[in-house]
Amino acid sequence: MSLIVQKFGGSSVADAESIKRVAKRIVETRKAGNDVVVAVSAMGDTTDELIDLAHEVTPIPDPREMDMLLTTGERISMALLAMAIKSMGYDARSYTGSQAGMITDDRHGSARIVDVTPGRVREALDAGAIAIVAGFQGFNRDSKDITTLGRGGSDTTAVALAAALGADVCEIYTDVDGVFTADPRVVPKAHKIDRVTSEEMLELAAAGAKVLYIRAVEYARRHGVTLHVRSSFNNNEGTWVLPLDERVDEKKEGDRVEEPIITGVAGDLNEAKVTVVGVPDVPGKAAEIFTIVAKTGANIDMIVQNVSAAATGLTDISFTLPKGDGEKVMTALTAEKETGGFESLQYDDQIGKLAVVGAGMRTSAGVSAQLFTALSDAGINIEMISTSEIRISVVTRADQLQHAMRVVHEAFGLDAEEIAIVHGGTGR
Repeated sequence: MSLIVQKFGGSSVADAESIKRVAKRIVETRKAGNDVVVAVSAMGDTTDELIDLAHEVTPIPDPREMDMLLTTGERISMALLAMAIKSMGYDARSYTGSQAGMITDDRHGSARIVDVTPGRVREALDAGAIAIVAGFQGFNRDSKDITTLGRGGSDTTAVALAAALGADVCEIYTDVDGVFTADPRVVPKAHKIDRVTSEEMLELAAAGAKVLYIRAVEYARRHGVTLHVRSSFNNNEGTWVLPLDERVDEKKEGDRVEEPIITGVAGDLNEAKVTVVGVPDVPGKAAEIFTIVAKTGANIDMIVQNVSAAATGLTDISFTLPKGDGEKVMTALTAEKETGGFESLQYDDQIGKLAVVGAGMRTSAGVSAQLFTALSDAGINIEMISTSEIRISVVTRADQLQHAMRVVHEAFGLDAEEIAIVHGGTGR
């Protein structure tokens, strides 16, 4: 008997018929002799609707009360799903995040999991029941308050439960057939990847691939959880996200001897660029600037420092960050302008980040040249460049990003012969 954790997103449980369809799939997994734990998101656009409602009441909702409000969405879907399963003759028990033992820190809206104590979930499994857990939420022991995990929180809930329970696999159900070589809504000839390492998936998620959230991938990688990303609309095999380099050891007969150099192409329009102009090119100035940024809690992605002008001894430092962090970072830097010693600030939120990812880069020369040539031939200018062992990221203009993704996808031979099928509209 295997223990399988399944996660269903909002589009998979958007209405009563969808919930019954998901319940049937869960029951089929149980009929096959498996223990089943399910993490479920709020129905459809419930979370967004609750956020809008809160902002109609007050421009700045209290963070604690916001978490109390938002967690109601998952409680509705978990209870309805349990009811649907029971109507099919199988025992099911629903649990909130706190009841399931999801212990977090005290940061409302973006809490981090610090411990998982799924005693009640284990008791349900031992009693032969299917355990349904509300995703996206947890509990802080010190404050005794309910918390939420932020974007992708239900994915993270599922992975955390899989790690704590020692599950054989964590299945992430979505409205696409798996992880594709690019977003099939942007690159129609993208094709499904059968296997990808957690290292590659982490880079793709960080670069903007939306099928899995980076925190969930990071958690799975750290705890050795195998993920299976698959469609809730069919029974086809999806994409296996395997720990370490298991992908290399599990080739099917007839596979190519070597994996492709590039696994996938990702794009992200949710970043902005800040340029700090006229920074004295002396030791310690960059540290001062990024200390100010760090105090805001913003996550910095790419950093570029220009060569200083000989005549002035000044340089410019540019960095990218999520658009949502842009205002608070600009405010913090502006307040510290005199002590920071720089001349001015520039803010640009009309940028796009493109990344090519693949473990094959480690042993292949010329990937950068191929990428830059493809973009140059398409007339796309590069503003910033960042690299790791298995990723190359570039910043372009926002209105050129989708074209850039299609050009690069074709240049690296990733185009499929057929157009990709997208069952839903959100990728979740």
